[in-house]
Amino acid sequence: MTVTETAEHDGESEKNGGGSVSEDDKNILTSYIQEVEERFQSKQELRTANQNAVNTRPSESYFTKLDSSLKKNTAFVKKIKNFSATQLETYLKDMSGLNLSKYISEIAAAIVDAKLKMTDVAAAVKMCSILHQTYADFSQHLFENWQKTLSFKVGEKIPNPSKLRVDLRFYAELVQASVFNNKNAFTLLGNVITTLVNMDKDEHYNCSIILSFCKHCGEDYAGLVPRKMKELSEKLEKSIPKSTFLPPEKQQNVRTLLRDYYMSLSKHLVKDHQEIQNFEKQNIRILQTKGELSQERKDKLESLHSAYDKLLTSTQSFAEILDEDMPTLKNQTVMKNDESMIVTGAGPDLDESALANIENVWCDIETQRFYCELPELQAFLPTSFINKQSPPPADSVTEEVLDSEIPTEELEDDEQIEEVAAVPEDEPEDATTTNASNKIVLEAFLNSLPNCVNREMIDNAAIDFLVTLNNKHNRKKLVRALFGVNRTRLDLLPFYARFVAILRPALPEVGNELCQMLRQDFKYHVRKKDQINIESKIKVVRFIGELVKFELYSKIEALYCLKVLLFDFSHHHIEMACNLLEVCGRFLYCSPDSHQRTKVYLEQMMRKKAVMALDSRYVTQIENAYYYVNPPDVTITKKERPIMHQFIRKLLFQDLQKNNTDKIMRLIRKVDWSTEEISAYSIKCLSSAHNVKYFNIR
Repeated sequence: MTVTETAEHDGESEKNGGGSVSEDDKNILTSYIQEVEERFQSKQELRTANQNAVNTRPSESYFTKLDSSLKKNTAFVKKIKNFSATQLETYLKDMSGLNLSKYISEIAAAIVDAKLKMTDVAAAVKMCSILHQTYADFSQHLFENWQKTLSFKVGEKIPNPSKLRVDLRFYAELVQASVFNNKNAFTLLGNVITTLVNMDKDEHYNCSIILSFCKHCGEDYAGLVPRKMKELSEKLEKSIPKSTFLPPEKQQNVRTLLRDYYMSLSKHLVKDHQEIQNFEKQNIRILQTKGELSQERKDKLESLHSAYDKLLTSTQSFAEILDEDMPTLKNQTVMKNDESMIVTGAGPDLDESALANIENVWCDIETQRFYCELPELQAFLPTSFINKQSPPPADSVTEEVLDSEIPTEELEDDEQIEEVAAVPEDEPEDATTTNASNKIVLEAFLNSLPNCVNREMIDNAAIDFLVTLNNKHNRKKLVRALFGVNRTRLDLLPFYARFVAILRPALPEVGNELCQMLRQDFKYHVRKKDQINIESKIKVVRFIGELVKFELYSKIEALYCLKVLLFDFSHHHIEMACNLLEVCGRFLYCSPDSHQRTKVYLEQMMRKKAVMALDSRYVTQIENAYYYVNPPDVTITKKERPIMHQFIRKLLFQDLQKNNTDKIMRLIRKVDWSTEEISAYSIKCLSSAHNVKYFNIR
């Protein structure tokens, strides 16, 4: 059992309570101490044999009796290049009959260049010890080859980290076994470890190499004892044997070097943990804004998780070996305003009820995409053309005006308003820009607009206008056509608003003129105070509401419209206010810059409803609008489950991913399967594939 193999028993001992020590723990510690003593004894015997090799090597007459043929010796060298621990007895048998004096340098090079596995190291050390005890110049040739292999500079990329991981352990075992008589052998090992640590305190690419050294050679070179065994030895008051290969002060130097590396590794882990959390928060925003994540971001998140899991595993192993505490990994609490698509920075005027409803700004993903995802005009128009935008007109209503009393003249009937609100007459056409064919094409285009009743059709129509019909005269005709939509075709208003939103980057004047015409038409209907043309009035406020959701119409002005309607809250004004709230009320309520005022107006509307004697039809409309914008809290009763059931569900339905299946499997195996209730529930969860994330089913 090596330094960290005992860490596998950690999970079993956690079942024991408090400071008590079970019989299993006693047996584990006793077994560990016995294995350590046996390992130290065998290493000491091998080291003593190698140190006395000068006195035990055979004489020259011994080699004259052995086979010195070229064929057999070269065949043996080729075998060594493909060294395997399972063939050790064969190698030793061949060595006993061959005179390898002239091939020692080739054998030394073959051993160093061989691609060994960790399981081959002990056998390779044994064979090198026998060669050292037989041939006097073997250790010098072997050291020279190791110098070539292990000599690299700070900043130099390691060509084969997997081989270096095995080579470092192999070389350290050879040094510990006293195969080298050269004093520089220790110096070379120290330089390699120091270089690996100092060149890798940022990215930690060499983490697996250093961790392997700690696992297999840490007890000899740094006096490392696993934390679990150290705690058990203190509880049972039993001492664990320590290696005497190096003096304590040199072991302390190595421990200090390894602890410095662990501290940098811990900082790296905390940094990566923070980076993943920030990236996941960005993904939540994108997912709720666009409805889906790009494959590139999915792949990047998976690679981040994969790298983080490897780093976490390495850090945990280092903490166990070096008897250090794991760094604290803080989990950020995702605030609801961070999860919202609209509220990207919740202001102080957002109360708890608003935060609870922010997630439901849009009814579903398709609605969200309709209002938030617009075609990229760069694919159809030059960038320089798109960037030449005129600044949007200043809002005619400011926050000061909104908060002040409504002037009396604002609500008075004015005979001139009718002329302003009327659709402007056509301007004289410019013969240079308009001809008969263009007029026919434009008329056909405008006649086809009412048939654009889905997102794809209206997007194509907007691009078509930009590419083929974009001139000043056609733009004016287009604005009049959009404004003059039939009062009974309320279903077209969202699509017309999207049409204008698509044109905005290239043609902002279309949206500005349309908003100005709707603004004047709204004032006309409010001042007229008649009880006719209700369909036209509803069309105007619903059109304004759709433009607000595309951020073409100012939120302040939309709230001012609502304030004006609430000032004279009767008859048609009630229906207009309710329709405006049904279209854009929720958007205004969930936006941080308009939430508080919207809330005030909603409360004002409900107070007016309570004190006024209204028809039941109006009461129903008001309540529907209010509860659509600010739905009542719904208490969801959460099913209470035993803690073990919650743990099993968390493992299978939340934590399970492609890169941690082995870890989850080990934890599931540790569940108390002997209990009928636990085993039955575990089987139930394992068979509930409908609760598992789709990409985890395979």
